[in-house]
Amino acid sequence: MLAPLSWLKEYVDIDVTPQELQDRLFSCGFEVEELYQVGKDIDGVVVGYVESCEPIPDTHLHVCQVNAGSHGTFQVCCGADNVTAGKKFPVALVGAQVIETAKDHVTVLGTTKITKGKLRGYESNGMLCSGTELGLNEDLYPGAGYNGLLVLPDDAEIGADIKPIVGLDDWIFDISVTANRPDCQCIYGIAREVAAVLEKPLKAPALDYHETDVKNDGFDVTVEAEDLCPRYIGHYVYDVTMGTAPQWMRRRLALVGHNSISNIVDITNYVMTELGQPMHAFDGNFLRGNRIIVRRAANGEKITTLDEKEFELTEKNLVICDAEGPVALAGVMGGLNSEIREDTTSVTFEAAKFARDNIRKTSRSLGQISDASAAFSKGVNEYTVEMAMKRALHLVEELGCGKVSSTHVDRNTGNSLLPTEMKASIRRINGVLGIEVPNDDVVRILTNLDMKPVISGDELTIQVPAYREDMESYPDIAEELIRMYGYDHVKSTFLQNAQVTAGGRNPRQKAELKLKRRLCEAGVYEGMHYSFFGPSDLDLLRLPDDAPERHAIRLINPITVDLSLMRTTLAPQMIRAIARNQKKGNYDGRVFELASRFIPKDLPLNDYPEEKSTLCIGIWGEKESFFTLKGLCEVAAEMLNVKFTYEPAEKSYLHPYRTAKILVNGEEAGYLGQIAYPVQNDVDMRDPGYIAEIDMELLSKYYGAVRKFRPLPQFPVQKRDLALVMDKTVSCAEVTEAIESSSKLITDVRLFDVYEGLPIPPTKRSMAFTVTFTPDGEELTAETVDGQVDRILRKLSHTMGIELRS
Repeated sequence: MLAPLSWLKEYVDIDVTPQELQDRLFSCGFEVEELYQVGKDIDGVVVGYVESCEPIPDTHLHVCQVNAGSHGTFQVCCGADNVTAGKKFPVALVGAQVIETAKDHVTVLGTTKITKGKLRGYESNGMLCSGTELGLNEDLYPGAGYNGLLVLPDDAEIGADIKPIVGLDDWIFDISVTANRPDCQCIYGIAREVAAVLEKPLKAPALDYHETDVKNDGFDVTVEAEDLCPRYIGHYVYDVTMGTAPQWMRRRLALVGHNSISNIVDITNYVMTELGQPMHAFDGNFLRGNRIIVRRAANGEKITTLDEKEFELTEKNLVICDAEGPVALAGVMGGLNSEIREDTTSVTFEAAKFARDNIRKTSRSLGQISDASAAFSKGVNEYTVEMAMKRALHLVEELGCGKVSSTHVDRNTGNSLLPTEMKASIRRINGVLGIEVPNDDVVRILTNLDMKPVISGDELTIQVPAYREDMESYPDIAEELIRMYGYDHVKSTFLQNAQVTAGGRNPRQKAELKLKRRLCEAGVYEGMHYSFFGPSDLDLLRLPDDAPERHAIRLINPITVDLSLMRTTLAPQMIRAIARNQKKGNYDGRVFELASRFIPKDLPLNDYPEEKSTLCIGIWGEKESFFTLKGLCEVAAEMLNVKFTYEPAEKSYLHPYRTAKILVNGEEAGYLGQIAYPVQNDVDMRDPGYIAEIDMELLSKYYGAVRKFRPLPQFPVQKRDLALVMDKTVSCAEVTEAIESSSKLITDVRLFDVYEGLPIPPTKRSMAFTVTFTPDGEELTAETVDGQVDRILRKLSHTMGIELRS
């Protein structure tokens, strides 16, 4: 938010430089993203007194002798229609920098430097300036909006720097306010912090006003949606005189980016900027039925806002209505049918607290963003609602633009505006900080923060102001203390069980990094997804109600229902990732994710859940199949120096005949398979996809295992290709295990082909394996290898009915 230094000084006697104040704000938790002078682009412009002014024949130009005090007297050519001798104007000296505008004198093109020149043969040593050339407008300084020279006061000192005279010496703080401090989204909120950090008294804005005996008979306010509007205040003002707001108000609004509209509207914008409470003024002549109703909109109900946009509403939107229909979109913008006009004679001021989530959702869903919606979305407290109404009524009297009637309606749910008592242990507060803050400093800091602290032994009692809704328990007190006491008091210490190490990765980190690199070498890209998913993801997997995956941790405050559960499986997000890639034209690919699943020990949670590291691989494309995915799983097995075995399995979201579970030494470590066709249809997947999920937590016991060295054989290995015909019920794993167990000379068995079709019978299929024989001490002869092959074939025939394909 933008905070002018001059406005902050209205409430605090600031006796430090802007740069020092910037550092103080940063030290107490408020980052100043930018600090700049209002006239940062203006340099070398002083007060000039025109001693003489003579017209140049046949032109609109004048040649002037301009006295710039200690800077000398110069000849300047000027074409402004209001240049005249005996007046004082801003003069830019040679080398000065001013604002360059387009021909419309409004559009800023940048800055320009003033040089010596000639106009119609007359030398010109400088330039007399208009308000726009100094970056001013009518709101910032009177007369700056005129398309001519800026006329300066008669008492301006000749040759003096122009900045202090026209307010260009003011400073603007662009402050980043964190989400937990909505009370600081205003000038007065920042002033409270400035007063605390400088240990200066805080001056309160004037809130007094006088009510007349005049009443608006019959006026009433009804709040039907109390859950969305816990407080609503309306006050009637009559004998309104529409006009222009005073210069001081217009200037302050201009410094923070608000254009002046009229005195009544400017008051609402001023209060919003000053106190952080959005307000609205309804024209009393157009408030039908002389009443206000705060309710949820009806489905299909329409409203046209002040910017002449029409919106169709739903029951999720909150509206302010009169007796006949909506006159404002609550917390976002007023309606066109009740706007303040030039002939307005009475108004009803509104100040309210609306539920921040409702306003945020309404603003986003309708695409209608305003200063009010931004403020309400961050949070407005009920204390400020009442304060803002008093401030607005005071300004009405101060500006003399209306009379305050005694008609005042306050609808609320009974929430107290008084400070809330909070007790905490000094020992626990210091325990959070890791240091001991002296009691005297505790009292001093919390007193400056208007919390009226009292210490009795180890007990601290404070009164939390109603505007500090972020204060809930003792850690919040600790935060308030340390940001004012100074973070430099915190000393670096080791945790109780910390150790000094030489650094480096632990075995788990080394193994997982090695696995990632190995998969990348195999052409698999790493992907990352949120650690959350939603009930729809579990429904996508067609899991039964009692499935372990549905035993998931539910978030208390999820971003959306689709991210409301801590994920218990990585499968649904990988399936959706495959579908998204296909929709975007990536028709083949390989992706893996190595991340955690969150398995609760019990629900509701009584202890931390298990975080199980899991590898999920997804592949798709014409060249991919169940077997290429199996090969990628073997990459993981090889890296861990373990052996995977596979057995048929069933998964509700995988193909019934192309799914297998992965076993390691008899333990189930995961699964792989083709995504079932109904699941593919649900996510609009064009081509088949395949996924595998491996429990790396279970395999972590193999991390860091040392691979035993086997010397290279002295004699060459021998290989034989065997095409075997078997029943379709026989699995590849069963055949591989049978072959490997047939001889100690067999060191590798690899499947390289699967065939079904003629001349193979329909109930059978052919699998082709490459069997590697490694000599053990002596050279293998052809006869020895042939004997080993015969032994394998006999065993396969006897135990499984497998025959060599002819």
